[in-house]
Amino acid sequence: MDLVHVILCFLLCWTGANAVFNLKYTVEEELRAGTKIANVTADAKVAGFVLGNRQPYLRVISNSEPRWVNLSPAGLLITKQKIDRDAVCRQTPKCFISLEVMSNSMEICVIKIEIIDVNDNAPRFPTSHIDIEISENAAPGTRFPLEGASDPDSGSNGIQTYTITPNDIFGLEIKTRGDGSKIAELVVEKTLDRETQARYTFELTAEDGGDPPKSGTVQLNIKVIDSNDNNPVFDEPVYTVNVMENSPINTLVIDLNATDPDEGTNGEVVYSFINFVSNLTKQMFKIDPKTGVITVNGVLDHEELHIHEIDVQAKDLGPNSIPAHCKVIVNVIDINDNAPEIKLLSENSEVVEVSENAPLGYVIALVRVSDSDAGANGKVQCRLQGNVPFRLNEFESFSTLLVDGRLDREQRDTYNLTILAEDSGYPPLRSSKSFAVKVTDENDNPPYFTKPHYQAMVLENNVPGAFLLAVSARDPDLGMNGTVSYEIIKSEVRGMSVESYVTVNSNGEIYGVRAFNHEDTRTFEFKVSAKDGGDPPLTSNATVRIVVLDVNDNTPVMTTPPLVNGTAEVSIPKNAGVGYLVTQIKADDYDEGENGRLTYSISEGDMAYFEIDQINGEVRTTKTFGEGAKPSYQITVVAHDHGQTSLSASAYIVIYLSPDLNAQEQIGPVNLSLIFIIALGSIAVILFVTMIFVAVKCKRDNKEIRTYNCRVAEYSYGNQKKSSKKKKLSKNDIRLVPRDVEETDKMNVVSCSSLTSSLNYFDYHQQTLPLGCRRSESTFLNVENQNSRNAAPNHGYHHTFTGQGPQQPDLIINGMPLPEVRFAPVCSILQPAMAYSERGGWVA
Repeated sequence: MDLVHVILCFLLCWTGANAVFNLKYTVEEELRAGTKIANVTADAKVAGFVLGNRQPYLRVISNSEPRWVNLSPAGLLITKQKIDRDAVCRQTPKCFISLEVMSNSMEICVIKIEIIDVNDNAPRFPTSHIDIEISENAAPGTRFPLEGASDPDSGSNGIQTYTITPNDIFGLEIKTRGDGSKIAELVVEKTLDRETQARYTFELTAEDGGDPPKSGTVQLNIKVIDSNDNNPVFDEPVYTVNVMENSPINTLVIDLNATDPDEGTNGEVVYSFINFVSNLTKQMFKIDPKTGVITVNGVLDHEELHIHEIDVQAKDLGPNSIPAHCKVIVNVIDINDNAPEIKLLSENSEVVEVSENAPLGYVIALVRVSDSDAGANGKVQCRLQGNVPFRLNEFESFSTLLVDGRLDREQRDTYNLTILAEDSGYPPLRSSKSFAVKVTDENDNPPYFTKPHYQAMVLENNVPGAFLLAVSARDPDLGMNGTVSYEIIKSEVRGMSVESYVTVNSNGEIYGVRAFNHEDTRTFEFKVSAKDGGDPPLTSNATVRIVVLDVNDNTPVMTTPPLVNGTAEVSIPKNAGVGYLVTQIKADDYDEGENGRLTYSISEGDMAYFEIDQINGEVRTTKTFGEGAKPSYQITVVAHDHGQTSLSASAYIVIYLSPDLNAQEQIGPVNLSLIFIIALGSIAVILFVTMIFVAVKCKRDNKEIRTYNCRVAEYSYGNQKKSSKKKKLSKNDIRLVPRDVEETDKMNVVSCSSLTSSLNYFDYHQQTLPLGCRRSESTFLNVENQNSRNAAPNHGYHHTFTGQGPQQPDLIINGMPLPEVRFAPVCSILQPAMAYSERGGWVA
């Protein structure tokens, strides 16, 4: 059915910062489910109601008929099922549905929906026929009450009139009862004669006031009986009495008296209730049929029904008696027998929830206090007990429960409140209601670390992935608001991301990603962030310092005197005395503390002639050298650290006795350099002459055969055109370079001091010996790789050539590379003295 009309009004009642608005709508019943009644959001805005920015704009606090209507999140008032006013309100003139809603801005709106009755029900009689008896001597104007029809509709749609057909002998008079219902009385309009007609049949029709009207009918049967001269008569047609509710049984209500002047049975009167008196009235009262005394027969309740209408008839016992009728109106007087009733209107009537961030004046619930008593007995005042951060704000029909102080769930998460209500009766009646207010959590606490700074000591060379330490942060909030996760704040350590050093898991455990090196990174710091799961999340930081402790993982390195393949040569005067400073040994150790503290000692060799200071490494003589002294002495000096597992490095020192040096002179860096330069020049000249000789000899004897050992012959053979003019070669015209190696590779040519007298073999699989080595007379061609040098700082460098691999060196003469040739087994000039070894080289 269409919406009849909408009445929009508002009433502002300010208390502090809160406003109460009233919205009233009028709709007809029988609306189908899903019918839109009104847009409460739009109407509330027009009325000045402040709404929030997000749905739901309005929150329903209470709903008197939740089965009928509902409020959508968008604020639309919609029917949930067909509204049947007659099922709930019956004969009530006004039928209302009430809702209390609250906005996000803590304002309250009271919505009243009046359900307008429609004429959807026809009048209906309780029986199919009505039978009455009338004495033939009943005078015109005599009335007989008739049992009425019922109509669930109210107002104009209820029963408005009765008609009787035909109506030539009897008529009807319509009367209105105290509850608004209509009844009909049959009126005798003409004199009756039983002998003429003893029975009459009529059709009694009840009609409502709808448009179009609806009606119901019943058959009225009238029997005419012989007359009785006098009828009983009541003193008054209507009696009004007052009876206190809760009066005990048999309490006198009224003593009726009907008189009949006849004698005998014709004057003996019997009292009774008329048949259509309601069952409730018959339960509440009883009448003595002989005396006409009406007494209380049940529990009268003013709140249930405060007026009872009792129709009584008095009839004598004579033949053809005509009964007399009267109406007794019983007013049930209220007493203060009902204590106030407290209803808490919230989303959860047992537990009221409020956010800990709720501001002052925030409405958390509605309190409706009612007292069914009347007058002062029903006037109630309520108050909130205890010292709590809440207060009651009273309005006409309800009270609001407001926040009146700061809430902090972390300090107190539940309040047990008690509301006390007292009426104004005498004596006053009281009632109370206790309920819990649960303070819900908000993300108002950031995580906090148990300490702002953390430090861990870690030995270097730790295993990647090993546990370092754990950080811990707490968050007093609940749920996701108190769930803490950890992450490392982006930063750099020595130019690299800190995440390449450490990582943290969800439990705050920090692990090393790499092995730390104390010599590179002794300490580093980073920040760990703790973030909760709230929206938005809150964070806090803590600083973590990692101290990398030293481990004895670095071997000492000899730095002074300069070593060549682990050997150094020094010269001292032959006449040097005891305590003469031979040289000073110095070594470096990158470790710290005891791991880097070095001690020097002589481990082997001519230990009887020399001693070394353990601290500063000074090597001094302990004896004088006589005429029979050896030309040279050898000692092995060891530098070892003091780590738990000691590491050491050694140097082989060759000491020459020189008669040409003054005993007072100290061997310094300049003299050693001069000797080294002279030795290197001599070696270069010898090597140059040897290579020229071998190359010429090999080329003359066998031009097709190229041997691996005869390097000069190999590289001198090629496709170069012969020059008509021989050019004299110098040592600057010849250099050996490796093929297909990196530019950083360098080739060394090293020979012993006795190379001029004996050239034994070229072996590319042996280490290069130091200059002036007397333990070997071999000559080495060595390709020295920078990477090899770095890999073994304390050992001789070597490079291996195998077959005709890519690392085979080329011979370059006058800037021209000789072509690659196939190797012959031996050079012809050396063939008688050469043999091939399993190590891949030719040896003498």
